[in-house]
Amino acid sequence: MQTFTVNEAKTRFGEFLDRVQREPVQVIRHNRVVAVMVSAEDYQAMRTFYADRLLHMMNETADAAACAELTPVLLDELLADES
Repeated sequence: MQTFTVNEAKTRFGEFLDRVQREPVQVIRHNRVVAVMVSAEDYQAMRTFYADRLLHMMNETADAAACAELTPVLLDELLADES
């Protein structure tokens, strides 16, 4: 992965954007990675991947709750404050 300093990214912005279209680019400040820039296409693919992963996990959780006969009413009772 290519690395640019914050100053390099600023002064060579066109080159920086061209590079990002080919691969993610790390941006460092004070010898620490502060950002990773990706293309809009890669960003959208990541958003879709994580949204699908979250939906899959939510469906699995709902299925497990249904198998355990955990209804919304029972869940409210379990989470109710006993004080």
